[in-house]
Amino acid sequence: MNNEYFSFELQKTDPETGARAGVFHTPHGDIETPVYMPVGTQATVKGVLPDRLKEIGTQILLANTYHLRMRPGDGLVARAGGLHKFMNWDRPILTDSGGFQVFSLSSLNNITDEGVKFSSHVDGSKHLFTPELAMEIEHNLGADIIMAFDQCSEYGYTHEQAKAATERTARWFERCYAVHDRPEQALFPIVQGNFYEDLREESLGRCLPFVKHGIAVGGLSVGEPKARMYELLDFLQPRLPTDVPRYLMGVGSPDCLVEGVLRGIDMFDCVLATRVARNGTALTSRGKVVVRNGKYKEDFSPLDPDCNCYCCRNYTKAYLRHLVNVGEMTGAILLSVHNIAYLHSLMRGLRESILGGYVRDFVREFYRKQDLAAEK
Repeated sequence: MNNEYFSFELQKTDPETGARAGVFHTPHGDIETPVYMPVGTQATVKGVLPDRLKEIGTQILLANTYHLRMRPGDGLVARAGGLHKFMNWDRPILTDSGGFQVFSLSSLNNITDEGVKFSSHVDGSKHLFTPELAMEIEHNLGADIIMAFDQCSEYGYTHEQAKAATERTARWFERCYAVHDRPEQALFPIVQGNFYEDLREESLGRCLPFVKHGIAVGGLSVGEPKARMYELLDFLQPRLPTDVPRYLMGVGSPDCLVEGVLRGIDMFDCVLATRVARNGTALTSRGKVVVRNGKYKEDFSPLDPDCNCYCCRNYTKAYLRHLVNVGEMTGAILLSVHNIAYLHSLMRGLRESILGGYVRDFVREFYRKQDLAAEK
């Protein structure tokens, strides 16, 4: 399941939990797993410059197929030399297929076996996304890892509704792989099936013939209780292939990262880190810190005593609170830098604990600190 462009080296699996540490080799560099991937929807991570992302340990970024198709257009990106040159990022990039945007903009779309007809959220213009077009767009963008076009079904779908979406997704995968001809781009299929174990198993079986470099689990973190997501991952864990990276899409809160790693997941992404930063919230080893709150007005300590990021080295909660409350963009920038740095640090700690054989101890300490913060 390797070629000259991609290979996955599984370095260690924790015998008790199945947590994994590995290295995914790609054309734009190696990715040490488990890994959190910041989201750069519009070919940029909001408020954070590429050099700062590298400084805090970002190994790989995401960009969004749907949004880049709408603006500035994938053809323009291709003429610029692809996403890496366009956004000045020389490390790996992953692009989604647009399937989740189709799901999240459901009031604007109409799904058929042919594809998805929808109205642009930008200007109302009419579009048709097909598996073939999704591949064309992703080829133009030129990311290292690209996702097959899928239909993400809502939490609460009936078995009949979820089955129809699962079967349609499987047929779309076949069409994606029929036109994908870029060996320098790794195409991942996506396991769907809503919260029905028989449909998840069916979807995984339909994915397996197309698993060459990695596999994704989609349709989670879409409104369900976290316990339900963990149950589904417990079901999938022993069934997923072991010789490729496993990617859990759209999941990025600290506790979900920890629980996902304990269930054998290697790759994660989420907009949470920068979204909550823009609202004045920091993710820390001591839990969430809502810096706009009055109790931080004269708190001259750093956000997180365990963090060595640019924000925590140089600024206090009192200063950050001031920036947030007067609407200065620097506040959102500094909090975004910290939040991404914290999630990278958490994943490095999990990786080191897997390699060192103490992952359960690491997780207990993680929750101990989080629980202490919650009691304050």
